[in-house]
Amino acid sequence: MNLLILGATGPTGRHIVDLALRSGDKVTLLARRPEALVDMTELAGQADQVTVVAGDATSHHDVAKAMIGQDVVVAALGRSTSVRADDLFTRAAAAVVGAAKDVGVSRLVWLSSFGVGDTYRSASAVQKVIYSTLLRNIYANKEISEKAIRSSGLDWTLVYPTMLTKDPAKGTYRVGERLPMKGNPTISRADVADFMYKAARSTEWINRQAVITD
Repeated sequence: MNLLILGATGPTGRHIVDLALRSGDKVTLLARRPEALVDMTELAGQADQVTVVAGDATSHHDVAKAMIGQDVVVAALGRSTSVRADDLFTRAAAAVVGAAKDVGVSRLVWLSSFGVGDTYRSASAVQKVIYSTLLRNIYANKEISEKAIRSSGLDWTLVYPTMLTKDPAKGTYRVGERLPMKGNPTISRADVADFMYKAARSTEWINRQAVITD
């Protein structure tokens, strides 16, 4: 499979890259700072599987250039520790949707966050406090971006993990379109990457949202 991975230098994206390479896929990585990929040990000795394209995930032109020849786009974009979106997700969604239609790529797996959009209704009281205060700006931008994705006509999957951790993968996570929540549950980035990669290779989650948690 040929994958375009957006956010490959981020903590979730790196796991997705590793999974794809171990499975023998060819990956294209779009990065504003290609030099940041040099330290990714999973790329060592696998130049025949990896293409690095310098560019911005919010640029229609850059995304379209990187998307040529791909079977699926997997987007694991994030704002690191910032609580401000700075329109990252709306601009990236517009670029990806527009480029996908231009190039003819239909499959998109997009990382979101639990609590965005209608998943907020299933959140626990503790989660709702966090989502409506500390994460309010980022979540509002994500919700707008996902409305554009849902109405795009693409074969999308939107992935909604609970609080992300750096723990090793457990492989025993729960996934559903809706899941009951208590307190503030977590999920490792490694397990989220595992699900996103599997979803990219399957038709099971096309045009569905996936809530994921331990």
